[in-house]
Amino acid sequence: MTAPPTIATVKELGLKYSNWGRWGDDDELGTLNHASPEAVVRAAKLVKTGRIVAMGLPIDDAGPQSGGGAFGRFNPIHLMIRDGADVVAGTTIRDFYGGDDRHLRGADDVLIMPLQSGTQWDALAHIFFEGKMYNGFAADQVGSKGALKNAITSGCARMVGRGVLLDVPAALGVPWLEPGHAITSEELDACERRQGVKVGRGDFVFVRTGQMAQVRDRGAWGDYAGGSAPGLGLDAVPWVGDRQIAALATDTWGMEVRPNETPDTNQPLHIIFLVYMGLWVGEIFDLEAIAEACAEEQRWEFMFSGPPLPITRAVGSPLTPVAVF
Repeated sequence: MTAPPTIATVKELGLKYSNWGRWGDDDELGTLNHASPEAVVRAAKLVKTGRIVAMGLPIDDAGPQSGGGAFGRFNPIHLMIRDGADVVAGTTIRDFYGGDDRHLRGADDVLIMPLQSGTQWDALAHIFFEGKMYNGFAADQVGSKGALKNAITSGCARMVGRGVLLDVPAALGVPWLEPGHAITSEELDACERRQGVKVGRGDFVFVRTGQMAQVRDRGAWGDYAGGSAPGLGLDAVPWVGDRQIAALATDTWGMEVRPNETPDTNQPLHIIFLVYMGLWVGEIFDLEAIAEACAEEQRWEFMFSGPPLPITRAVGSPLTPVAVF
């Protein structure tokens, strides 16, 4: 019997595909350096019909953290500061806009949420390994006021380009992958062959596992947020590293297969991708509508736009990702 991979395997792969210093000692963009202006121009040429498909979950109290979120994450809490009921009841104070005008009134609201509770990007400051984050910055560069290095704002002006969907369940002839399924390089190659598409430098790659479809089929989130899940395995690391993609996102809570393949360390691909490679990772994307649209259009490439919110010093961010055909 072959011994399972260990932290030594993680270090070996991390060092092999490390981008530390590749774009300078002060670089905080990581793989978004691959998303060149020329790549954006090529992506714009993919727009033929103007069809727009959303790729994110609603931001509301029905989100994936309802089954008991990991790391203390909870679903967004949306509250009204002022609303129409106050107007009808006549209890509103004089409206700021109106002055002495007794006709004009308005509504305002507030949102309370962990930034990584729904569809989100991980910043490169999200994960540390042996006291370091991407490009060798020390962990103490993320403190109580947030990230001084590798913050989410580094990616705000770069998250536009060619999007490619790799529909792994469709390639394997199943509605979804079962929890614990580790996606391999060969399975990603099979997706490319089936779909007639080739992933290349600067692409934004979306790997569908179908877990979102499975959740909807059973009618409950269950342990989606932190439980067992399909996802990328260690075998897929060379595929991702060699393609020089800009970012990678999946429809699962953690992007990589769970339970993890390494019994002596948690989330090994987060270490390899975020810390060593500087790869921007997206999670909890809703890829069901885009999978249907790609099948209808018979093309699995599109113009993608999905910048994070410009939240100063944040280590993650929600977004509104869209595909344009």
